[in-house]
Amino acid sequence: MTLPRQSKIQNPKSKIHKRATYRKAGVDIQATDQWLARLQPVIRATHVPGVMPDRGQFAGLFRLAATKWQDPVLVSSTDGVGTKLKLAQLAGEHAGIGIDAVAMNTNDILVYGARPLFFLDYVAMGKVQPKILGALIRGVADGCRQSGCALLGGETAEMPGVYETNAYDIAGFCVGAVERRALLDGSAVRAGDAIVGLASSGLHANGFSLVRKVFSRAELARHTRELLTPTRIYVKPVLAVRRRHAISALAHVTGGGLTRRLASLVARRPGLKAEWAPGRWPIPPVFRLVQHAGGVSTDEMFATFNMGIGMALTCRAPDARAITAAFARRGVPAWLIGRIERSARR
Repeated sequence: MTLPRQSKIQNPKSKIHKRATYRKAGVDIQATDQWLARLQPVIRATHVPGVMPDRGQFAGLFRLAATKWQDPVLVSSTDGVGTKLKLAQLAGEHAGIGIDAVAMNTNDILVYGARPLFFLDYVAMGKVQPKILGALIRGVADGCRQSGCALLGGETAEMPGVYETNAYDIAGFCVGAVERRALLDGSAVRAGDAIVGLASSGLHANGFSLVRKVFSRAELARHTRELLTPTRIYVKPVLAVRRRHAISALAHVTGGGLTRRLASLVARRPGLKAEWAPGRWPIPPVFRLVQHAGGVSTDEMFATFNMGIGMALTCRAPDARAITAAFARRGVPAWLIGRIERSARR
């Protein structure tokens, strides 16, 4: 269609002719690319067998055959770290959030007995802040090393108008694999099995909406160290212990707290229930701190937080003592916290 000669689009005085650019709109792609290029050594240090060279595009390559799997089942997860972000931004402490982003995903795929293969992150910011983004990516790389997986790629989205200048969000996506014959689907759980709890490092990344409600801003600042402790990553110790001891089910204690996640151990076994009781393990002080600050009921605490148990497993009762000792040798305190019993309810 021919435009009229006096169209505003052709008018040299129009605002459209002020040479608008993406950079002036708040997004500086070149600066971001240059800065991310400097992080490449950190990212490459996480690479494992199977990672293939890419062409500088927006997808990563992984050759599954390089891992020598026979009959692999792929297991995937995507997750973020919730409102723990708000506390990190208040405190100016961001590296632990990167570890949390990895932990929430790799621990989730671990419950099927899977080994993480690769991880991708997504970071959205109002404006790219090199100091903040550097801390986040280094934290992600640290989490990947702890999990034994590759940081295969990711996305950094600069979104002015959606996020404030110093605000950000981070999420992750992870793919792992397990031999089909070794898949932990919970079907092997039996009545009489022991429940072993593995120590958490603290709150991990759940329940922070409640945490932020019960503490004042000053109290949050005072307790930053305890509240922002990164999520413990259980991948390497669990896979190592499983090579020598039989485990029938695993549960990552996240959303829904200890009450709901322990019940998931018998989700595939109608007629069974998980019987457990507090007092069989030490509850870290940070949970008492939250409970007293908000007058939170004990039931609510166990339905919201991990209460010191970040992951739980079931095993045959005679093996429980050896399994708790094996985790202790690998730096993860573990306790016999319950038992699988028959239930009249299906």
